[in-house]
Amino acid sequence: MTEPVIAKKGPYTLELDAGEYWWCSCGRSKDQPFCDGSHQGTGFEPVRLRLERPQKVWLCGCKHTATPPHCDGAHKRFIPGLGGKD
Repeated sequence: MTEPVIAKKGPYTLELDAGEYWWCSCGRSKDQPFCDGSHQGTGFEPVRLRLERPQKVWLCGCKHTATPPHCDGAHKRFIPGLGGKD
């Protein structure tokens, strides 16, 4: 698998408690945006997110961000009319 599966064409906006989370980078997890182990054998690995305090986060849903696990707007490439693949 060379390209991740696009789980969502936009960010996951979440209010998370302090703690450690594992963001799914392959797009196959059934527990999006978090890893459920579905990446096994794909060449992808989950990305650790550690929060020192509760906060609002925008986690990438398209899995093409340059700033994993955070959304950088890369999903706009996949939405027709927003500079994406029409």
